Amino acid sequence: MAKSLLFLLALSLLAFAPLCFCYNNNNHGGYLYPQFYDHSCPKAQQIVQSIVAKAVAREARMAASLLRLHFHDCFVKGCDGSILLDNSKNIITEKRSNPNLNSIRGFEVIDEIKSAIEKECPSTVSCADIVALAARDSTVLAGGPHWEVPLGRRDSRGASLSGSNNEIPAPNNTFQTILTKFKRQKLNIVDLVALSGSHTIGNARCTTFRQRLYNQTGRGLADFTLDQSYAASLRNNCPRSGGDQNLFFLDFVSPTKFDNSYFKNLLANKGLLNSDQVLVTKSEVTKQLVQQYAVNNELFLEQFAKSMIKMGNLSPITGSRGEIRKNCRKVNYS
Repeated sequence: MAKSLLFLLALSLLAFAPLCFCYNNNNHGGYLYPQFYDHSCPKAQQIVQSIVAKAVAREARMAASLLRLHFHDCFVKGCDGSILLDNSKNIITEKRSNPNLNSIRGFEVIDEIKSAIEKECPSTVSCADIVALAARDSTVLAGGPHWEVPLGRRDSRGASLSGSNNEIPAPNNTFQTILTKFKRQKLNIVDLVALSGSHTIGNARCTTFRQRLYNQTGRGLADFTLDQSYAASLRNNCPRSGGDQNLFFLDFVSPTKFDNSYFKNLLANKGLLNSDQVLVTKSEVTKQLVQQYAVNNELFLEQFAKSMIKMGNLSPITGSRGEIRKNCRKVNYS
């Protein structure tokens, strides 16, 4: 009983720590705060919201794509817009990394936003901030929580293919590997579970979970932690070979609604990715968090917003470092 009380107290301290909407980057003379563009580009957030709304109305899947874009940006050298850079003479793009190849998307929406903002207030709003705002607006449009996005990031002048390959959690990573990757970003186990809840919207390709259907153990056996009737339905469009790019809903119950169905699916052994299901099968701490979010949607949404703010504060470029790109796909002077 005492251990259970201590566990619940520890979770409460982690989950309900006070929110701070600012980030102090003392070493480089910069702050992130929601009002950063209030005077220099007051219509910036309105422009982002309008264009994201149109993009999601055209294709509901785009909400998840823009949210994922922010995640994959922040986990590599911090939230600096590096994921947006194309190949050039001095840059090897992160778009060709294993986690991103044939998968990461939404660049055209970011381009459209950047073009509109440059017309309104040239060389003022960073691509990194646009990605952060687009992720928030996408979440809200899907029915998820709203949060004030701390702003003032500047854009990187480089990318890291190796960082993208090594730092972004992969669908087939073990639980311990995923947790280690989060901890390297100063994100804790509560953040891990809450941010995994973003899989309440979006899709995954057959190639990301095929091994669970046919060869999870290396002995030609399916993953025994996967509900067998669910596995059988997945095999219909995810064969042993071929169909790599076939898409499946990460949350088949409410695939375009941002809610806690994802966690309910995990408890029913119907998590699509291995990296999802291990939250229930490999850690008692994460399992209890999954159980809490499965019965309390508001708790999940509140923690998701807190964890998104925390993730968005990962190693931002501020002050006089970096640049404000005119075109998100290339540095200003190469």
